[in-house]
Amino acid sequence: MHEKQEVMRAQKGDKEAFSRLIKQNEVSLYRIARSIVKADDACADAIQEAILKAYTGIVSLREARYFKTWLIRILIHECYRILQEKRRFIPTETIHTAANESSLQAMERTIEVQEIVDALEDELRLPVILYYFENLSVKEVGKLLALPEGTVKSRLSRARKKLAQALQYPEQGGNSDE
Repeated sequence: MHEKQEVMRAQKGDKEAFSRLIKQNEVSLYRIARSIVKADDACADAIQEAILKAYTGIVSLREARYFKTWLIRILIHECYRILQEKRRFIPTETIHTAANESSLQAMERTIEVQEIVDALEDELRLPVILYYFENLSVKEVGKLLALPEGTVKSRLSRARKKLAQALQYPEQGGNSDE
């Protein structure tokens, strides 16, 4: 397999092979980072840090065929780290000057959902991010993670149950369309 050979070359210190691997995956890296951190500057930071960590850590990658999954996992962790840093530094004026109460509630809900997704164990979090945030199909997620489609479906199902439990609010007037 071509990618496997490139990974093996990169592990031996071939900078050009590593560059080619990154080039092959740049669209996916951008798409995933953008779906998590949203802002272009944060997206670029996350990708840059992920590439740097991948470059310095590629010798520790045991299975060359999992390079893309390994790289995406590094990227996702970098995106979460950036989100965590941003949450710490949100000025209170930003919260108080929200356009209206519903936008404040939407912002709180978004932060709550992201925290709950962040709290999922890795085997559930990665399929959730790829499927819901990246809009990949079950088949694509399975291919990316080298998992059977049935395993991806069961992990998404388990994640949905955990998310539903964590997001459950008291019944409000019995309206199930909310």
